[in-house]
Amino acid sequence: MRLPLPRPEDSSRLGAHMVDGGTRFSLWAPRATRVQVALVGTDRRQTNHDLTHHSDGVWTVVVPGVTEGQRYGYRVHGPWSPETGQRFNSSKLLIDPYARAITGGVDYSGPISDHTPESNYKPDPRDSSPSVPLSVVVADSPPPRPLAVKPRLEDLVVYETHLKGYTQLHPAVPEHMRGTYAGMAYPAVIEHLTSLGVNAVEFLPLHHFISEPFAIGKGLVNYWGYNTLGYFAPHAPYSSSGTLGQQVAEFKQMVSDLHEAGIAVILDVVYNHTAEGGHDGPTLSFRGIDHAGYYRLTSDLRNDYDVTGCGNAVDTSVDGVLDLIIDSLRYWVTEMGVDGFRFDLCTTLIRDDNHHVQQDHAFKARVADDPVLSQAILITEPWDIGPYGYQVGRWGRGWSEWNDRFRGFTRDFWRGAVHGVEELATRLAGSADIFDHDGRPATSSINFVTAHDGFTMRDVVTYDLKHNEANGERNRDGADDNRSWNHGAEGETDDAEINAARRRTIRNMMATLLLSTGTPMVLAGDEMGRTQQGNNNAYCQDSPISWVNWTATEDWNDLTELTRTLLALRATHPVLRPASFRRRVEVLDADGEGLGRTESAWFSEHGTEMTIGEWHDGGRRTLGMYLSDADDTLYVLFHASAEPVVATLPGPPWASGYEILAHTGEPDEFPQSTLVPGARLPIPGRTVVVMRGLDDPGASDVTVQ
Repeated sequence: MRLPLPRPEDSSRLGAHMVDGGTRFSLWAPRATRVQVALVGTDRRQTNHDLTHHSDGVWTVVVPGVTEGQRYGYRVHGPWSPETGQRFNSSKLLIDPYARAITGGVDYSGPISDHTPESNYKPDPRDSSPSVPLSVVVADSPPPRPLAVKPRLEDLVVYETHLKGYTQLHPAVPEHMRGTYAGMAYPAVIEHLTSLGVNAVEFLPLHHFISEPFAIGKGLVNYWGYNTLGYFAPHAPYSSSGTLGQQVAEFKQMVSDLHEAGIAVILDVVYNHTAEGGHDGPTLSFRGIDHAGYYRLTSDLRNDYDVTGCGNAVDTSVDGVLDLIIDSLRYWVTEMGVDGFRFDLCTTLIRDDNHHVQQDHAFKARVADDPVLSQAILITEPWDIGPYGYQVGRWGRGWSEWNDRFRGFTRDFWRGAVHGVEELATRLAGSADIFDHDGRPATSSINFVTAHDGFTMRDVVTYDLKHNEANGERNRDGADDNRSWNHGAEGETDDAEINAARRRTIRNMMATLLLSTGTPMVLAGDEMGRTQQGNNNAYCQDSPISWVNWTATEDWNDLTELTRTLLALRATHPVLRPASFRRRVEVLDADGEGLGRTESAWFSEHGTEMTIGEWHDGGRRTLGMYLSDADDTLYVLFHASAEPVVATLPGPPWASGYEILAHTGEPDEFPQSTLVPGARLPIPGRTVVVMRGLDDPGASDVTVQ
């Protein structure tokens, strides 16, 4: 049985903090018997200093003369007792969990495990210091410039990107800055984001991470970064200016530059597990400080209880561990200037000391009660792989959630694998079946069709099967349920008809994403036809497979311009981004008089509201979405059948005329004139049309027969 651990009285003092004349080092190691800080010179020689133990489990020492840039690590002494969850081994040099910078890499052939090669339960006496990264003392510095105006959740357009891969091939970014924080802030990069209409960038993990031994053994790396080693340190290899604290300054400058352009910064954070893997993996930090303190263990305390699929699971039922996470979040907001977080496998963070999911967990309570964190953008990946891990729709107010139901349905709808249009209406309306309860806002749903994990949008329409051979796992890794459609040919083709059909489907999926209620998330490069050559699990591909190819973007100008147009419509028409779920209530004018039309309505191609029979028609592939307020009216037709249809436009009180604002067809497929009510508008197969409803269509009205 695991005994309770004392909680740090003031966790803000943990880590390395410069004080008058030196640096204070503090480490929470409640079951250790001795703690030393090893100061490491440029020649790798070490000077050890003992820390003093306090009743709250914190060890502290002030070392005179230590300044910024000093490299260090900890040696933590205690019993070797795997049966009680104690794997102390002072021969292993450990990263400070509160280190603000980390330098150096891992020698995977070195003695980096706490155990011998022969047994996971016998200690290895070899010194690991030549083979492991080091913590770095960092001086305090001013935070980045804040956003002049923080976007409201309903105004948010999230752009998910890998920091390195986004600029690694960018021709306008200077070579030495490509793939770095400085490269991401380069004017040409920011200009693309702002011209596209993006106001929030969600970065794949930027906490300092390392690769797993099995990836290194195949000559690959962990490219995505979901293998965190330090929760306070920006990933050092993304710095163009140095790794002894310079990465902190460069990160802050990137945030300032993005903020200056009106772009919020969201970090994808991985607090659910660490880079140490299971107890058979390397000992680099947390396990050596307190195995049973930081990680969930099985009842015998010898093995890791893994609900993440990554070898270990961080134990947020331990107060000191939860303090670490909250302190880290606050640090990234207050000191590093970020505006929000996307929590990877977030269900792991709300498991209790019996590993049970608990929606009233202290993690959520502390975030909600924190004056800083409660104002941040909070996005959850609402699942893990443990029992009852799938928690979509259950996170409550204050949280937005990745909506995998939207992703799956949108792909299915445009490949013709659905029954009718009932679910289409539900997804377009913000997935009210999942999120419209307990006063939650319409921004609760993070809508996406693609993300880093899986096919790009171009690959969704190009491949029926995954092609992950480059990952070295004989194509056995990655999901098999891709809900993709290659349009009749597997992979790239010169067939003009197939390529035109594929592009049309991409445009339709992009339109569905950007016209739906909720918060849209666009995968970087989807707007310009990025491909991963059919790889749907490119986590280990730090290569052109994953990098954005900027030189090929001109071939996809039609998609880029459609994305810009749709995002501009979203920005200028509030009816596309409501803060609350729409009701079928009459719209009132400024004097409170009814206008005869409702906030939302659903129409068939006949220009009349959907009947019960039409809703239940499994073969139906056409739906009109009507949105209105006192100042604005939009009418959007979604038509997924391969055959064309003639749509009749609804008359008063819905609108007195219509103007086509955007469509996913070819440029010459729709008229430029204003359309009168009752007009019969031919809709080509597989097309989305966006129209603005007019109060006075004017003299140029025409009826399309």
